[in-house]
Amino acid sequence: MDISASMVSDLRAKTGAGLMDCKKALLEANGNEEEAITILRKKGVASAAKKEGRNAGQGIIECYIHMGGKIGVMIELDCETDFVAKTDEFHNLARDIAMHIAASSPVAVKREDVPEAVIARELDIIKGQIKEDPKMAKKPDNIVHQIAVGKMEKVYTTLCLMEQPFVKNPEQTVKDLVTEKIAKMGENIVIKRFVRFQMGE
Repeated sequence: MDISASMVSDLRAKTGAGLMDCKKALLEANGNEEEAITILRKKGVASAAKKEGRNAGQGIIECYIHMGGKIGVMIELDCETDFVAKTDEFHNLARDIAMHIAASSPVAVKREDVPEAVIARELDIIKGQIKEDPKMAKKPDNIVHQIAVGKMEKVYTTLCLMEQPFVKNPEQTVKDLVTEKIAKMGENIVIKRFVRFQMGE
């Protein structure tokens, strides 16, 4: 099939992928743009996975103030080079993530960082809810604990920044967003840490 320059250009504008990658994806998809986007996304995720182990020693600290000064967020977003750290796209990503943190109140970047006390508290709440169910009231504690641990999977999507649905596009998680940007910018990107302040807390 003949792939025109305008088809390649349109796909590049939508995905940010290189010209040759766009052309190859369109050829593979027989000119179907949606299919080509899926192909590029799969390749992007694969290439991003290879970059995730690389050292991210550069980056920026971004601040975001929300709701008339009632909520503030400070985030450290790291990348591999000073060149990428200075780009508008990287700054916009840091600001978007900071804005997301202001709106969604995560406790930690990833589940390994959630404090043990928070996990214990959430497990206790879930166990209490399980035991209130008449069908579960007589279940042994070990069974209740196993059910509670299973239900914690959903809780992690509210506690952990990387697992939360991104506020600007709930179809993707924050991890999906970062992976997409790693593939596009060609460098490892790491949300190192954040602090969220709210008046009265």
